[in-house]
Amino acid sequence: MAPSERGNRSDVSLLSGKAPLQKKRFKNFTVRDQLLPTTTMAAATIAVRAGYTLIGKREGQTETHAPIRIQLCGRDKVRTAMGTKAKSEIKTPLLNEGQASRNRCLVKCSSVLLFMALSVVSFMLYYMDVSDQSSCILDGKLCIFRKTTDTMPPVPETITPSHPTEPASVCSFHSASPENATEVNMLKEAIAWPETPPVPPDFSLDDTSDPARSSFTILPRRGGGSWHVGDQLEVLVKVSDFRGRPRKSGGDLLYARLQNRAALAGVVGKVLDHRNGSYTAVFALLWEGSAEVEVSLVHPSEAITVLAKVTHDYPDRAHFLSVFRSGAVAETVMCNVCLKGPKEKLCNYTDLHTGEPWFCYKPQKLSCDNRITHSKGGFHFKPESNESQLFQRGVNMKVSIPSSGPFGINILPKLKDGTSEVVKAEPAGYYYQGAWRALDGTTVRQFNNASARTQCLKGKVVHLYGDSTVRQFFEFLTATTPDLKIFDLKSPGKAGPYMALDYKNNILLTYRCHGTPILYTPMLAIETRHIATELRTVAGGPDTVVVISVWAHFTSFPMEVYIRRLLNIKRAVVQLLTRAPDTLVIIRTSNPKGSVLNEIWTSSDWYALQCYKVLREIFKGVNVQVLDAWEMCLAHHLPHSLHPQTPIIKNMIDVVLSHTCPLGGKSQQSGKH
Repeated sequence: MAPSERGNRSDVSLLSGKAPLQKKRFKNFTVRDQLLPTTTMAAATIAVRAGYTLIGKREGQTETHAPIRIQLCGRDKVRTAMGTKAKSEIKTPLLNEGQASRNRCLVKCSSVLLFMALSVVSFMLYYMDVSDQSSCILDGKLCIFRKTTDTMPPVPETITPSHPTEPASVCSFHSASPENATEVNMLKEAIAWPETPPVPPDFSLDDTSDPARSSFTILPRRGGGSWHVGDQLEVLVKVSDFRGRPRKSGGDLLYARLQNRAALAGVVGKVLDHRNGSYTAVFALLWEGSAEVEVSLVHPSEAITVLAKVTHDYPDRAHFLSVFRSGAVAETVMCNVCLKGPKEKLCNYTDLHTGEPWFCYKPQKLSCDNRITHSKGGFHFKPESNESQLFQRGVNMKVSIPSSGPFGINILPKLKDGTSEVVKAEPAGYYYQGAWRALDGTTVRQFNNASARTQCLKGKVVHLYGDSTVRQFFEFLTATTPDLKIFDLKSPGKAGPYMALDYKNNILLTYRCHGTPILYTPMLAIETRHIATELRTVAGGPDTVVVISVWAHFTSFPMEVYIRRLLNIKRAVVQLLTRAPDTLVIIRTSNPKGSVLNEIWTSSDWYALQCYKVLREIFKGVNVQVLDAWEMCLAHHLPHSLHPQTPIIKNMIDVVLSHTCPLGGKSQQSGKH
């Protein structure tokens, strides 16, 4: 071999027991299953300096000898030794050449070796913490680069890859992620409630708002004359306390409705708080004939003070349970959005995709991986006895306010000269003859029989996501459309998931509940999937309809929790519409509920109203259709309920199908919502 060839190669010999000394060219070595070409000298040098030891063994055999120590003795010489039994020194033919020859070689190759060494260092340091052992192949023999440490790292008792690594100190009901902090603050400011009076422990009910001693007055038409369709009706509301004294501050929650029971007509009025004890209710006049004004006090301002304080001080008053099971061992623990305790005492189930937090207390005997079910636990909050005075049915909670004069007007046909007032109320729609008429440009059609609904849904895929208020849509459609058959998925109770099929007309209808927090009867923990995650699996397209309703299980939590959920859903919806712009997405809002005293602390209408307002703000400008369940329930004469009665649900279904099958066959999504 020519000297030039010998000068360009580096050799390493492995001693293996009494086997004869062999000289093999070291062509490459492997780090974490990736082959990295280099020279032997660079690999050996970097391995030693990185804390690795070269161990020799024959391919297919286990290690039988003590580690080989490698010492670099210049470009041309490597010494290896194995224990105290065998020592050998390998010298290249260049060893007998003069010092000048070695210097010339070193100068010539130093830049190349330096570059290669730095590359190997960078690569190995990157993988150093990931892999403890790497290997290299030497023509039939295997050598292993193993990182030598004094002690092995501790092995965790439970391996839970789905658990994020952030400390439990980030657990908070009121916090927002840095990227969302600005938007969260803006949303909270947009829905800010007028300042309400403090409620000291010794407060007197006599000093609070009394609907019986309050009154409303219909103001004359601006410009005088009779009322016409297209005009705006203004009603002045004055609130007094139980002693008949006018209130000097605002903050009461009032509902206002204009209705005609005979015509099954109704519309919601917009209430303006003047923050001095007086309010103005503004109505759009939308039908001919008679109309009666109805104003009611939902909560006095002091009750709003208490409700806000309860949410701030007791954000965990609703709690949840999970069963952990392994074989015959079972444990039940408490879970929530946030739990008090050191992180080693908690199981962290925070969603890695959305960042939605969820924690359970760690079972005493079982692993965090043994979580089987999720269910509602209940509520643990007891109000002060005097505070309950502010929430009395028939006294100061959803009680009508009397009129100080006439409470009705007569509405004439719209003026032909166009002199009607500009309506500022801007309701989402109104009822007439029991049918909802939207005011956003949508023509709401009547789907009054199974044939009409089937014809509209033919060839469609409809996904319903959320709480039980959208599950009502699934129940209504399957009950009134005989060809839509429920496919039994063996789902427990009301939790779902559900599926219904019409094979003949190629219709698929699904329902899936949203992820935690959700107050359902026991369900499999793996079924508590987040809507934002589910939407990633939806292909979308012109034949896909997505309806989302998320609010009823969030009313007991601080607004930050609800905002975080809606922002995640919004991002997922935008991504869906980006890849499939023809997908129809409908967002159902919250709705007013019945007044049940033991539920007021977790599901008051004031909480639901905050959810309604923030949802409208978040989806403003997104190409979705907003189904305004709040106004559809408030404008109807039927009593309020968490689950609206069938006539209201039927109207909601008509709105959904009108967006699905618009007149003219073109989508009416305007993005104005």
